[in-house]
Amino acid sequence: MNARTRTLIVDDEPLARDGMRLMLAALPDVDVVGEAGDGVAAVHAIAALRPDVVLLDVQMPGLSGFDIVEQAAPDHLPLIVFVTAYDEHALRAFEVHAFDYLLKPVNHPRLADAMRRVRADLARGGHSRERVLDVVDDVRLGKSAAITVRPRYTTRFAVRDGDRYVLVRAAEIDWIEAAANYVRLVTRAQGFLLRMTLAEMERRLDPTQFTRIHRSTIVNTARIGEIRPDAHGDFDVVLVDGRSLAMSRSFRERLLGR
Repeated sequence: MNARTRTLIVDDEPLARDGMRLMLAALPDVDVVGEAGDGVAAVHAIAALRPDVVLLDVQMPGLSGFDIVEQAAPDHLPLIVFVTAYDEHALRAFEVHAFDYLLKPVNHPRLADAMRRVRADLARGGHSRERVLDVVDDVRLGKSAAITVRPRYTTRFAVRDGDRYVLVRAAEIDWIEAAANYVRLVTRAQGFLLRMTLAEMERRLDPTQFTRIHRSTIVNTARIGEIRPDAHGDFDVVLVDGRSLAMSRSFRERLLGR
């Protein structure tokens, strides 16, 4: 994490940007690296400046805040704090996902609290990057009311790959394995490290699609070709491409009991 939080302000109202910039100037460890007044400029600024966090107005002309996230994400996905005058549908999605947002007019204490949360999130590896994609999906599909009655599982993960972030879809993951303080997401093409525990990853994944087969392994059940017993009373889970994973006896009921 950078010593100072590189921040981009995106709002179509010049006075709103001015007010935000002045309040941020009074906060420690925050650098405002740029501003944008429309959606297209915001996408370009995110790609060029690669900020740690974007304070992003939801109601923008042309491209909305959600459009900006979707267009910028494949190149660089910073942490996002949405700013909105009031949009009940969007606010419900934010609250369901415990995602931070600011209501206009933004005041200094609330902005300072949001930036503290940002710094804490960055220190943990920026996990809210995945939640912002879930928020965008829910707002797009109009599910913010429905998701209160059933769990909402993560469908895309933002994974660091060099100086950029790659969006890995859950459906493309063959298996996940523990790797010290990280998990390794293995797809057909390559593997990606994500700072997260295997237990947290298990909570985020749809249990109808992913099953834990070992204390250090979760598998995508759609990728299983067959299950073979081994000589020690355990099993080998063989994927459709021939790769094999060990399944311990203590977890076999999760898969074989289905």
